Amino acid sequence: MNLYDSLTAELTDTVWLDTALETVARQPSAIGRQFPAAGRRCGRWALAGLPGWTVDDAARVLLLTRLPASALQTELEPLYRYGDAAEKRAVLRALPLLPVQDSFPGILLDALRTNDTRLVSAALGPAAACLPAAAWRQGVLKAVFMGLPLADVADLDTRADAELATMLAGLVEERHAAGRAVADDATALLHRLQEKVS
Repeated sequence: MNLYDSLTAELTDTVWLDTALETVARQPSAIGRQFPAAGRRCGRWALAGLPGWTVDDAARVLLLTRLPASALQTELEPLYRYGDAAEKRAVLRALPLLPVQDSFPGILLDALRTNDTRLVSAALGPAAACLPAAAWRQGVLKAVFMGLPLADVADLDTRADAELATMLAGLVEERHAAGRAVADDATALLHRLQEKVS
């Protein structure tokens, strides 16, 4: 089932969504009004067909996918910068579905600087493929520090390397010295990496 089908299966009335999608496709500047309105108009409950997603996430992502590439260049960054946390998360989730990739690293790096677990988790999803290795490693360490499930980190097993192993070992040692627990998935990742290196 695609994103639109998953979303419309949850909505009893799709008139607003269908109109908004058509409006944004014809008049890209309308995204500034439609994007924040998605939560009020569609709802904010969990989307059954996509674990971890909400109805407003899906509606906002669909709106972004209707924007022409030329409009994405000008609209995407302000939607992220001035949006609330839910709007920022929707931008992050939409990135892998969008044709324009120039803005991605800046938006992802900004999300990784926050202390909002929803944004950090979304930034380490599929869009993180465009992050430079150093920034990606720092993002993984932040996820471990915040206690986020590492299963949500896209391409973890293919991108993890010896440098991440060294950094992760240092973090684990610091946390143990401070009497703090380390999540099982982080410990398992460290063991896998150490075995790969040795």
